[in-house]
Amino acid sequence: MNIENVVDFSQAKTEPERYRPDEAKILKGDPEQVVYNHYNSPCGQLSAGVWEGAVGQWLVNFTEHEYCEIVQGVSVLRDNDGNSKTVRAGDRFVIPAGFRGTWEVLEACRKIYVAFEQKA
Repeated sequence: MNIENVVDFSQAKTEPERYRPDEAKILKGDPEQVVYNHYNSPCGQLSAGVWEGAVGQWLVNFTEHEYCEIVQGVSVLRDNDGNSKTVRAGDRFVIPAGFRGTWEVLEACRKIYVAFEQKA
């Protein structure tokens, strides 16, 4: 490994992956999403990149531990017990594997993420 292996998000030429949640999971809006997955570890457990989400709400089930840094917009995370947390530009947090609930984008959102998929 050398300096050429360092992944600089600002220089990455990653192709965007555009998608929507499964229709059965969408609760509101048309939450188109785009991910620029700039890095995948050789073991396949760690990934990092940039995610963008349009206004809408959908069901989520995190199987990975994910560090998030919101760099644009506003979203609301709700757990299955009805508790909520509003996150906005500048907020940094971790969503643990096993979190179930909803993600709602109130204002077009962009986040930097690092996700770790724990093997059973």
